[in-house]
Amino acid sequence: MTTFADLGLSQKVLSAVADAGYSTPTPIQVGAIPHALQRRDICGIAQTGTGKTASFVLPMLTLLEKGRARARMPRTLILEPTRELAAQVAENFDKYGKNHKLNVALLIGGVSFEDQDRKLERGADVLIATPGRLLDHCERGKLLMTGVEILVIDEADRMLDMGFIPDIERIAKMIPFTRQTLFFSATMPPEIQKLADRFLQNPERVEVAKPSSTAKTVTQRLVASHNKDYEKRAVLRDLIKAQDELKNAIIFCNRKKDVSELFRSLERHGFSVGALHGDMDQRSRMTMLANFKDGNIKLLVASDVAARGLDIPDVSHVFNFDVPIHAEDYVHRIGRTGRAGRSGRAFTIVTRADTKYLDAIEKLIGEKVEWQNGDLSALPAPMESHDNERGRKGRDRDKERGRGKRGDSGRSDSGRGNSGHRADTKSQDNQIEAEEAFVESRVENVKPERRADRKPHNNGGNRNTRPNPANDDNRERRARYHRDHDDGPTPVGFGDDIPAFMLIVANAKG
Repeated sequence: MTTFADLGLSQKVLSAVADAGYSTPTPIQVGAIPHALQRRDICGIAQTGTGKTASFVLPMLTLLEKGRARARMPRTLILEPTRELAAQVAENFDKYGKNHKLNVALLIGGVSFEDQDRKLERGADVLIATPGRLLDHCERGKLLMTGVEILVIDEADRMLDMGFIPDIERIAKMIPFTRQTLFFSATMPPEIQKLADRFLQNPERVEVAKPSSTAKTVTQRLVASHNKDYEKRAVLRDLIKAQDELKNAIIFCNRKKDVSELFRSLERHGFSVGALHGDMDQRSRMTMLANFKDGNIKLLVASDVAARGLDIPDVSHVFNFDVPIHAEDYVHRIGRTGRAGRSGRAFTIVTRADTKYLDAIEKLIGEKVEWQNGDLSALPAPMESHDNERGRKGRDRDKERGRGKRGDSGRSDSGRGNSGHRADTKSQDNQIEAEEAFVESRVENVKPERRADRKPHNNGGNRNTRPNPANDDNRERRARYHRDHDDGPTPVGFGDDIPAFMLIVANAKG
């Protein structure tokens, strides 16, 4: 049996690994570490949760024992797609590098430039960064990249496939051509491999599992549901309650708006729950992750910001409230459970609108996922639409009052001119609560609120609806930093804020 001592690591690193409680390297570590120590370029592919991070951290620590960093000239650079993953890699250097006197600098959004500048001035042996914040420091003249010896691109498919290609190309041009480059990812589709070849020279390909395969320790199931969100929320609640061995769980949504709605719904139903998405400030995100890791909250509703590489060792369940649009994200999501040889369970709620995404997932992973209690064809007839129920009751009231004709001035669903019906535009919480009450009770006297996410007509009323730019880290260089966000409205014209001079009526000439 291969041990860490057989891989060529230094005694300081071996001592730290032993103190961390590890004795046997994983297959990806056995395949990658010796080549990394030989300064070879590496393209490493393995299932998530198999120790890819240590595959580059351990050899880097050994190689960095000789030499010393200069001010503002880092010796190594590790690029990560998200802040959380970058912070996690920094924690790995703290754990395995405790016997080294290395300076580790973390450049991510949500942290002041001044604090990061002070670390760079002391000299960084290891620089861990997201591409946007790294380029910001370079543009400010605070970094010189000509001393970088090793470049690591972690979660390579995500970095290359999700819009970071121009940034990585710019960064690669700043680094010496003779650098060593390491790619690590759980998935590497052929089209992404072609892009990766731009940055690798005669690489050693280390592949310990077929690309895009899922761990055998994870039990996967599909759960059928109708399309309405309030019905999906009811299905999810029943699914959670039915799990006898649920220790904790991550619930994935495709959009940050859905993360917020589902979080409030579960909280209102008495679940111990937190939320994590790209619009939260960095302190809130790290606090939420810490609370989940420490067991202070049982459920974490998250966008795909939590799908990649986060090492939360003992997650018992994963629930996909939404089927991921990109099939590769399914592999990463369910990889949050069943880690390090543990067993895990993953449930995906599927509607008829999701069938093409499900087909892409099953094609990618090369297997059919079993259905729980019947597929979509076994669904009962959908309950009466919430909007139809509201409309029917409104028509019944109009008939009783003798005002059932179309276009009657007594109607108030337009949101204009009738202050007595402004209550129809209550908060989103009221909407969700009303929808769920309708599903659960099915009684006539349930009066759901008007959907709050429909934009009311602009009569010059509420003009204080602009988002707070501080929460977006000054949008992290606008377009580049905005890639971290899950979705968001596209501004049209001036929105609600029309300059006063444009409202002046020009005098007509005779």
